Amino acid sequence: MKQLLINDRTYQWPTRPIVVICCDGSEPDYMNGAMAQGLMPNLASIIAKGENLLGDCVIPSFTNPNNMSIATGRTPDVHGICGNYLIDPATGLETMMNDPKWLTAPTLFAEFQKAGAKICLVTAKDKLRLLLGHGLKFDGSAICFSSEKADKANLADNGIADVLNFVGKPLPEVYSADLSEFVFAAGVKLLKRDRPDLMYLSTTDYVQHKFAPGSAGANSFYAMMDGYVGQLDALDCNLIIVADHGMKDKHLADGKPDVIYLQDAMDHKFGVGTSRVILPITDPYVVHHGALGSFAQIYLNTVKVDDAIAFISSLSGMDAVLPKHVAAKLYGLPPDRCGDVIVVSGGASSSKVIGTSASKHDLSGLDAPLRSHGGLTEQRVPVISNRKLKNLPHPLRNFDAFFIGCNCVEN
Repeated sequence: MKQLLINDRTYQWPTRPIVVICCDGSEPDYMNGAMAQGLMPNLASIIAKGENLLGDCVIPSFTNPNNMSIATGRTPDVHGICGNYLIDPATGLETMMNDPKWLTAPTLFAEFQKAGAKICLVTAKDKLRLLLGHGLKFDGSAICFSSEKADKANLADNGIADVLNFVGKPLPEVYSADLSEFVFAAGVKLLKRDRPDLMYLSTTDYVQHKFAPGSAGANSFYAMMDGYVGQLDALDCNLIIVADHGMKDKHLADGKPDVIYLQDAMDHKFGVGTSRVILPITDPYVVHHGALGSFAQIYLNTVKVDDAIAFISSLSGMDAVLPKHVAAKLYGLPPDRCGDVIVVSGGASSSKVIGTSASKHDLSGLDAPLRSHGGLTEQRVPVISNRKLKNLPHPLRNFDAFFIGCNCVEN
């Protein structure tokens, strides 16, 4: 049987299409709750014949690091994407990590295509498209586009044109459940038409930021998702469903965000200009979370590492306050892209999030109590298969999804 060695892992050549859904922000309670209410009969049927497991995502539990871990089968110290946002070690400037120049490992998709596989990638937000599609050649054997800019997809850059007519849906709004539904609808159409060897469908967590498990808004989304899951399963594929991270309430009893503005606190303790707090959750789409998450990197100018750790550890709601080298080893992060101190918040209630300075966060777009992610309390995610599995990796991680589809399916 044909095998591929990619990023030091051996993958068996797929005997049927492998379809991986990354349901962004899908805390396990969402699907379990919807199934309990009878709203996901297709998923319940899939689990009855397959598997309903739990695994861990990578830390920080943010979108870009985890999507690229799924795309490479490895942790951020291998692929290089350790957040949505960082200080560029070469320039000292704060910058987004959407550019493929930050990648330090090939994707499974590019390597499988080189070996003759057909690839289909559909992501909700365009911020991930260039990273996921890096190394692909759009020569008729690969497709990669986003829902967000589906109207601009073309053969040269995406391997497909006239996407809106093909999918049969209008261009969706970015802040909507429709953005994810477009991903599912496109996936069904592409699987029927092209029968790709690898397909990756990555949604957006707009709904999960806004609605808690069991709420009407969440249940509506998962009932919609269930219809597409049933259609994908019926198309004779190895279907693996994971999440890039979970999602938790991050607010106080009065509905206000449970936030510590860490830059303000550091400035008050050590002086303005002595440190820089960077929030890797930051991306172009902050309306639904206000750039508040449970993971931060602290770059120190004049403050000693031990003094910073002692002070931050004394603050309420800190789950981990670690020097760079310890955090990099523990969480699988590239140390050259980490701050001097790594901070993970949550606390006993798991609700604490980190901000920089209160004056720099626009929370006017939060029309519901804050739900967010980034920390250890959002690390546990579903790993669901439509077929029985064997010889699973241990411990099980969300980035094992394609390895499972290639190597662990019983039949």
